Amino acid sequence: MHELVPLKRWGKPADIGSAAVFLASEQANYITGQQISVSGGFGV
Repeated sequence: MHELVPLKRWGKPADIGSAAVFLASEQANYITGQQISVSGGFGV
């Protein structure tokens, strides 16, 4: 099934963690009310 994911690999916990750390950082202080999909480009 991972062939359906554009990045051709399953996500890792670090992928989710990196997004969470970024969103909690000062660099993301102007981001509000967004839905961020950490999916490797996979969509239904």
